[in-house]
Amino acid sequence: MKYFLSLLLSIAFFSLLGQQSLPGGQNYYDDGNAGIVYNKELTFDLKLITPRSFAFGVNVGQIISYDRTRFYSFDFGDLRNAQEYRQNFDYLFQSFNRVSRAFVYAKQNSAFVLRAGIGEKRYFSEKAKNRGLAVGISYAAGIDLGILKPYYLELVRSQDPGTPSRRDFISEERYSVANESLFLNYNGNNILGAASFSKGLNEIKVMPGFHLKAAAHFDWGAFDEFVKALEAGVLIDVFLKDVPIMVESSAIPNIQNRPLFFNFYLNLQLGKRW
Repeated sequence: MKYFLSLLLSIAFFSLLGQQSLPGGQNYYDDGNAGIVYNKELTFDLKLITPRSFAFGVNVGQIISYDRTRFYSFDFGDLRNAQEYRQNFDYLFQSFNRVSRAFVYAKQNSAFVLRAGIGEKRYFSEKAKNRGLAVGISYAAGIDLGILKPYYLELVRSQDPGTPSRRDFISEERYSVANESLFLNYNGNNILGAASFSKGLNEIKVMPGFHLKAAAHFDWGAFDEFVKALEAGVLIDVFLKDVPIMVESSAIPNIQNRPLFFNFYLNLQLGKRW
């Protein structure tokens, strides 16, 4: 909730910045002449996506008419399985004088997505002359490139277990059938925590897919040079097969991966027209 409040405050701040009067003959059209003042639009996105996801993006737009803009969109974000939950058992490992760190139980891959698409914005009414709020819709479709990076845990293993010379050591491991009993040990007494993000970057795999999105679009000064808008909508990502974010095992039968991600999002959009 605090993130949504911050976005709304940001919109209000930029709206106040734009409340100066317009020079005569600029940034509006006569009632009998729907002329176009601007031709191009460049905007940047900051999206908050359910569940607990994000995306950063850029849109390159061509202003077709005062109430219609066609744009090309590009963004990068993460993909989350709804069953992902960060955990920390705060277990003290005396052998290393360390307390366990947070990790996501039963996660085998971190998933990210690059999206490229084409879409349009359409405004229901024109508010240029009084610089009011323009309300419209935004919709787009395009291709996805899913990116999978193995998720590593720091597991505590023992050398010469059961002997006086036993020595514990830390092993960074991704999930496998061979280490399932340790990797999925929910009690956490052998899981030190998640390994560093850089671990597994050399093992990245990709998955193709596509996306669709549609949103209500609210633009403060839709015909101003400076773009300041807010969107609330739905985003659908579809891949050709299940995205293996979580471990699917008989030991945890309630966890399931899927090829489709249906999410809601809130987007802060800032940019410029010329």
